Amino acid sequence: MDPSFEYIFPAIRGIQAGREFYVSMCPLRLLPKIFTFDDEELIPELRAQRVLNKARIPEMARYIISNMNDYVFSAITASIDAKVRFEALGQSGEANRVGSLHIPMDARFIINDGQHRRAAIELALREKPDLADETIAVVFFLDKGLNRCQQMFADLNRYAIRPSKSLGILYDYRDDMALLAKSVVLKSPVFKDVVEMEKSTLSPRARKLFTLSSIYFATNELLESIDGSQEEKTNMAINYWVEVAKYIKEWNLVRARKMTSAEVRREFIHSHGIALQSIGKVGNHLLRNNPANWKRTLKKIENIDWSRSNSQLWEGRCMIGGRVSKSSHNVTLTTNAIKAALSLPLSSSETRVEEAYKRGDYEK
Repeated sequence: MDPSFEYIFPAIRGIQAGREFYVSMCPLRLLPKIFTFDDEELIPELRAQRVLNKARIPEMARYIISNMNDYVFSAITASIDAKVRFEALGQSGEANRVGSLHIPMDARFIINDGQHRRAAIELALREKPDLADETIAVVFFLDKGLNRCQQMFADLNRYAIRPSKSLGILYDYRDDMALLAKSVVLKSPVFKDVVEMEKSTLSPRARKLFTLSSIYFATNELLESIDGSQEEKTNMAINYWVEVAKYIKEWNLVRARKMTSAEVRREFIHSHGIALQSIGKVGNHLLRNNPANWKRTLKKIENIDWSRSNSQLWEGRCMIGGRVSKSSHNVTLTTNAIKAALSLPLSSSETRVEEAYKRGDYEK
């Protein structure tokens, strides 16, 4: 290709591990044109990227489109397999680090980190062409050969850790349910000072009784398909959990500092996420089908033996081999047990799961 045809990016030059790299801004309209994917049919040893998880792309694209005024995407990291030229604005100081990066149009670009962002942007552009002139940061590394690309992918992802679900909920101001769950935790006397707001798992000696993520999922189940304003649903959830707490004495003993959270979690299953989610599902049934007398029906929950030692009831439902299991199958079986204690009917899907469980036709 004629070397006079090239991409020119405004860039800042840096040094990392003795190698030059460049930071620039790329218009979104150019991303699909210059950043391509490896052939997905190639075996992993010959690729420089993971296979694109196409199921993630529509959700990421919807995030951009739904938040046109405040979406946030971090920088894309890419390798360039070509001879590039950097023209600095000056010969010394800061001027020597700022300039323009000239890249031949026949250069090969490989995304080391951000291929799903790139695909989501391409999809979003089809629906919202106005995004074309917006930009995303790109970090360019010079690379010739597959080995370096593969090593960069490994290095960039080596210490990447997804935040816990609780922390994601805590910092999320877009999700109405996240906002509602946080309000319930802050306003309800049941959860005050006993909810871990950042971690989604509790150590055996943890001082907290619940996690924010478990309250989130349980309250989501409680309010499924229930109409009302955010304030109305928040109050409804608070009232429900206050009523539940009246009949689970160990929760009250923890707040009164007469039992530790560690003791309760070790001996009982009612503070674990699967039990909370199941209690939430039962509450949803009560609020939708018996709104006037749900409290009277819920009172029967005090007769349930929530202790782990009650293996005759809980083994195979919410415990497998004595360990708490949180699969959707186990949530349904635990919900069924609570409904039975409250003399509530099972739905058709719950009945199918229950029958399979009684036949022994279920996965352990």
